[in-house]
Amino acid sequence: MNLLELCLLAAIWGASFLFLRIAAPEFGPLALIALRVGIAALVLAPVLRSALARSQLRAKAWPLLVVGISNSALPFGLFAYSTLYINAGLDSILNATTPIWTALIAAAWFQAGLGRQQLAGLLLGLAGVALLVWDTVGAGSAGVPLAIAAALAAAVCYGFAVNYSKRHLAGIQPLVVAFGSQLFATIVLLPLALPFWPRHAIAISTWACVAALGVICTGFAYILYFRLIERVGATYAASVTFLIPVFGLIWGALFLGEKLTPTMLAGCTIVLLGTALASGKFASRFGKHRNTLPQAFPSKIKINNKSP
Repeated sequence: MNLLELCLLAAIWGASFLFLRIAAPEFGPLALIALRVGIAALVLAPVLRSALARSQLRAKAWPLLVVGISNSALPFGLFAYSTLYINAGLDSILNATTPIWTALIAAAWFQAGLGRQQLAGLLLGLAGVALLVWDTVGAGSAGVPLAIAAALAAAVCYGFAVNYSKRHLAGIQPLVVAFGSQLFATIVLLPLALPFWPRHAIAISTWACVAALGVICTGFAYILYFRLIERVGATYAASVTFLIPVFGLIWGALFLGEKLTPTMLAGCTIVLLGTALASGKFASRFGKHRNTLPQAFPSKIKINNKSP
């Protein structure tokens, strides 16, 4: 049952890149993401039925604003922009570099230790990214280099949010963080998005993609993710990182006709291997040492990792 839910979560988060690829050209990145986070906030709003949740939301308003920007508004917008120029499968692979940036930021900014295995993972993961970038930029399409940079910047934002949340939101209920981040992301994005709101008619199928992004890929996905953490722990739940690119590539190929090149598959394999090393997956798998990377939504449950 847990494995099925893990695969379902990976399929949902992998599909988010498909929906972005379809809806971003119609809405534009700002309007699309304002809708996404706004819908997700509504889905997660029932958490406020608890007096403790309301108290925590008020007490941690500033850190939640920072996380709302760094973990939702900014990276969601950057990925939406990137899908205007690069395919959903490649975006999902670049998203999988999040644990690499998390480890690098933890070492450089938050003075966390960085072992030899993590350093090897960082270098290997970056080599995989370089291979993907070289192959994609070599195609010569306009806008591609900036789109790849935007996707990588989004993963860096996630890496920062992981470390910041570990320091400033410890002890807060995870769903309070999830709701609060979507609420503040909506507050930040909505006034920015209004001038760019689409003036043309939007197809019903595109609206369905927007609804799927907000309801399923954000609101429901957070609930499913935290339920997995409660059942089997964060290390198991965070392994969804390695499945997301698989589904991203599959959905892109099935529904958008995206081509899977040997270079893309090789780059994906190298990135995921580097991610596994950087996040301590191999060590924790074989019991050599515990993973010490922080997780983005700390809670009273003692957890050691987080999916992007």
